[in-house]
Formats: sequence, C-alpha cells, structure tokens
Amino acid sequence: MDMPAGNSEREITATRMLDAPRELVFRAFTELGHLEKWWGPDGFTTTTFAHDVRPGGVWRFVMHGPDGRDYHNKITFVEVVPLERLVYRHGGDKDVEPVSFEVTVTFEDVGGRTRLDWRMLFPSKSAKDHTVKTYGAEEGLRQTLGRMEAYVAALRRA
Repeated sequence: MDMPAGNSEREITATRMLDAPRELVFRAFTELGHLEKWWGPDGFTTTTFAHDVRPGGVWRFVMHGPDGRDYHNKITFVEVVPLERLVYRHGGDKDVEPVSFEVTVTFEDVGGRTRLDWRMLFPSKSAKDHTVKTYGAEEGLRQTLGRMEAYVAALRRA
C-alpha cells in the first residue's frame, strides 16, 4: 500500500506497508547481498564499490539504467539505529550525480508487518524540483519501494 508522495516544497516522502517482519526489512535495506537485488527503479541494476553501514560509513555504488546510462552515487550514513531508523546524506562529491539531499528511513513494527517511511529532504525547493525533473525522483522512489516489497515478500516465502 502506497501513501502519496509528500508535497512539501523541499521534501519527497512515501510510506509503504510491507507484509514482512521489521527484522527482515531492515536486513534487506542494510545488507549488501540483499540491497543490490532490489535497489533502484524498475529496470535498474546496482554495482557496489564500498558498503559500510555505520555512522560515518559510506556506500559508493553505480546504478545502471535500462538505457545504458550509469549513475554514480555516494551515500554517507549519519545515523544507524538497528531495526528503527537510518539517516544518510546522498551526494556531495564531484564524481557523483550532482544532487544532494538527506534521507530518513524509519522501520515500524505493525503486528508482524513493517511500516516503512521514507523522507528525502532537499536543501531548497529548486534542488528538489531539479531532482524530480531530471531524475524522476518521485516515480523512482515509488518503483524502488515496489521492488523492495516484492523482494522481501519473496524472501518471506522462501
């Protein structure tokens, strides 16, 4: 179940109820063996060069688009509260896509299911608008959450 993306001037938000326990959803989000199997919009694949999920740790990766374009990314973790919350900064280096924002993802146990809340905060309205227009960020987030939902459902069935 999707909740609509946020309409704040500087934010993109989404909520999804996942039919999987919080522990599984958190592992799928933080363990590389899982993460690369669902991360990104439909048709994208991910190659990781560094992955360290702890405050100050970095995830460097390339998202390979279905059109053959590569998107270089860097995430720096600010806060890691196991099973509850991740806060990270996206971007900030010259060798990655020219977008910077902060993300907060929360994981809430709802009777054995997981409510996942995803909040992307941009430094300005124009930075958000640029990311939405250039990268399709709102639709990309919706598709990424759909891929995650399908992935954790498959894990749960296995």
